[in-house]
Amino acid sequence: MPSPRSRLLVVAAAGVLVATAVAVLAARQAPSATVTGVPKAVSVSSGTTTESTKLGADGVQANWVIQENALPGTSDWRITGAPADGFIEGFADQTYASTGQPVRLFVSTSAASFQVEAYRIGYYGGTGARLVWASPSFDGHAQPKCPLTTGVNMVSCDNWSVSMTMQVTQDFPQGDYLIKLIGADDEQSYVPLTVWVPASNATYLVKNDVFTWQAWNPYGGYDYYQGVGRCPAGVYPACSRSRVVSYDRPYADGRGAGDFLSVEAPLVRFLEQHGLDVAYVTDATVQDHPSVLTGHSALLSLGHDECWTFAERTAITAANDAGLNLAFFGASAVLRHVRTQPSPLGVDRELVDYRDATEDPLNGKGNPREVTGNTWASPPANWPSTALVGEEYNGFLEPGVHAAMTVVDPSAWIFDGSGVHDGMALPDVIASDVDSLEPGLAHPATVQVLAHSALPVKQAQAASSAGTTFYSDMTYYTDPKTEAGTWDSGTNNWIPALADCHGASCKALATMTTNLLWLFGQGPAGRLRPSVANWRTYYPGH
Repeated sequence: MPSPRSRLLVVAAAGVLVATAVAVLAARQAPSATVTGVPKAVSVSSGTTTESTKLGADGVQANWVIQENALPGTSDWRITGAPADGFIEGFADQTYASTGQPVRLFVSTSAASFQVEAYRIGYYGGTGARLVWASPSFDGHAQPKCPLTTGVNMVSCDNWSVSMTMQVTQDFPQGDYLIKLIGADDEQSYVPLTVWVPASNATYLVKNDVFTWQAWNPYGGYDYYQGVGRCPAGVYPACSRSRVVSYDRPYADGRGAGDFLSVEAPLVRFLEQHGLDVAYVTDATVQDHPSVLTGHSALLSLGHDECWTFAERTAITAANDAGLNLAFFGASAVLRHVRTQPSPLGVDRELVDYRDATEDPLNGKGNPREVTGNTWASPPANWPSTALVGEEYNGFLEPGVHAAMTVVDPSAWIFDGSGVHDGMALPDVIASDVDSLEPGLAHPATVQVLAHSALPVKQAQAASSAGTTFYSDMTYYTDPKTEAGTWDSGTNNWIPALADCHGASCKALATMTTNLLWLFGQGPAGRLRPSVANWRTYYPGH
């Protein structure tokens, strides 16, 4: 069953303005003095200075984030149009970088010259970004055609020449960046980059999902879900798909930003608007440096985090077992099984997913959990995501279709101050991929269902359903031993719905988001709010 993004998700716009009342904070407080065991002032490195943090109404705040977002922002980072003809596109040889690291840019353009601007994405008074660095002008030229490696159907532009090298200096605070390429005739496109601090122990760790961005990148006509050429009708996955995709090519979507603007940037702005103590990595960072998970209270998986490597999953599972809270803001997390390999331009530059274990050259050789079957639940891995996420991918609503989120446990902590009631339907919250407690797959016994939303099968593709209906579930569970909390939104549309905050649905989502961040910022969530298992009410035959 495919898991396509809704191409009609709203591209992220201005940040969300939410004022949290004192009454909401009071409602969140534990009835005992347990919270006094959580430090309200710790040290955290922003990459340039050491700042104090404090527990506020909306979560743990850091002075450096507040000060950073008080700096002048600009809307010039946005691409608002394009010339009638001409083009510019490019990619970087790194998906993430730290202070002192050079990043090579490969640019192809019809323009005689181009320049580069680096924008840090945040709130910045609602402008959405701050200009951190601008380059001089460079000569432009069109790069050669990117060849196709047949058999695995990989399009790679590793035959391009280096256009310029950008040095990540201390002027680049950690965060999510859009590198804007600007041609002399106003051609414009983006190259995304995450700047990380290896020694950070910030409360919240944002994980940019670059594995999934690349899996869905159709640049050159091929990704994991489609390709050029005919295939037998009704056979899935398509025979013409890529088995290997390359980071040595531009992103065809998001004007070069991949999925970042649509399903990640709105939450990044939300976090920074509230001054929260946040650090940034990619899933490749976690794979390469698993120790980066140490010292944080919560890992935030963003809007469409379906592709995981064995090393990434092993590292995050171990950190969760040690008490790290997990928040899955998108559905279908830990669905597809991928691995990385080097390209001529560097390590981790190619992403492998045969989606058929019998095709994978590693099948029958070595660790079966490195073999890329169709999903993590498929043989030979046989490792469903339910043990970690709490529930499982169950299909998707067709592009453009939205449905209401139905509240079923309004007394739960996540709804404090949101004004919801039992059975209340929040319009248009559910879209694209959805998760639910699928029958036949084991899940933690402590799962608490917070929202149970009926969806129409006739407007979807569902793995399992009850007649004409299937469900999206928002769930929460805590581990009885480690007390770590895991929350899953049940929809890919949570973060896009925060982009333009109008109406009751968005305001309720914003309050739920701050409730989540407040709780998950204080160490293992079960210490303050252990889950109350109620899943049998909604799945009695499970």
